[in-house]
Amino acid sequence: MTEELAKQSCKPCEGGVAALTPEQAGKFMNALHEDWLLSADGLEISRLFEFPAYSRTLGFANAVAWIAISQGHHPVLTISYGSCAVSYTTHAINGLSDNDFICAAKIDRLLKEPE
Repeated sequence: MTEELAKQSCKPCEGGVAALTPEQAGKFMNALHEDWLLSADGLEISRLFEFPAYSRTLGFANAVAWIAISQGHHPVLTISYGSCAVSYTTHAINGLSDNDFICAAKIDRLLKEPE
């Protein structure tokens, strides 16, 4: 399901739709890398990515920024020397939407080992 999710595109969300229920979010979490965390209140997903050098961290952050711009759905990025924390929520609905999980799956695909 991860690759299936990563192939989807985000749909504009200006509100007027319900946020995902905890059960729906749980199903989507199963499609992501196990390091993604669902917040206790169910309103956000996050993951910490670690790298051996600042240049690799910035390269990753730029790739995430490209996904955000191309999908029109933007995470919070916290960049430090050897890590980048990524968190998603859909502010317009005060909770999680399909878009959060689509973008997370696209990020997972960035780091997927070749088969």
